[in-house]
Amino acid sequence: MTTLQLTALHARYQVLETLRIPVAVIGNMLFPSLAMFFFVVPQEAVAGDPVAATAAVGQLAMFSVMSTCMFTFGVGAAEDRALPFDPYVRTLPAGPMPRLLGRMLTGGFFALLGLVPLVVIGWLFTAATVTPAQFLLAGLVIVGVALPFLGLGLGIGYSTSAKAAIAVVQVILFPIAFAGGLFMPPQVFPDWLDALSRALPSRAGRDLLVETLTDLPAYAGALPVLLGWGALFMVFALWAYRRDEGRRFR
Repeated sequence: MTTLQLTALHARYQVLETLRIPVAVIGNMLFPSLAMFFFVVPQEAVAGDPVAATAAVGQLAMFSVMSTCMFTFGVGAAEDRALPFDPYVRTLPAGPMPRLLGRMLTGGFFALLGLVPLVVIGWLFTAATVTPAQFLLAGLVIVGVALPFLGLGLGIGYSTSAKAAIAVVQVILFPIAFAGGLFMPPQVFPDWLDALSRALPSRAGRDLLVETLTDLPAYAGALPVLLGWGALFMVFALWAYRRDEGRRFR
């Protein structure tokens, strides 16, 4: 079988494995949508303003994608490592690439799935609006801003146990989501928190995505910050994978 066929096979297996636990899928879709419904929709000043409502959808979309990446790649990889079948699969001659690419496709599928109810709520209950060109460009931006968190998730997954991975992801995810302006706009932050926020990948991703959807300019350092964290997290992921492989297969 070719690498492409093996990648599709791994992705299909991982998607079906996740769908067999419906609460995992529902939980991924529920939190950003509930946050939108209970904290944005009732605020007429936000929900009735096309720019503010669209920005709110964008920042919660960023949280949804970031959460999916960290749980899918972090907790998912750690749980796989605990299974007896995992060492066998990793010794097969196909190498690690088809499985890693399959996991990336799986994460992308569930990330996009998690955005569906969020977008529907924004469309039905707020004044959020985007042009077709903005919508398509935002899809590409979402892929780009997700990559650093993909690396972070893989690094956590290959360096911690299954039980520890859940705690580590939660401890990292919610503070950087709050400080990154994903739950409330950074315009309301005090100066010290705004300065700290600008150094985080969550804020950089949020501003780039909101800029795509609303034309509100991102801060000047957003792209370099996102690229810097992305490179660092990818190095972390490669180090964790090779460290785990060396410890388990020496």
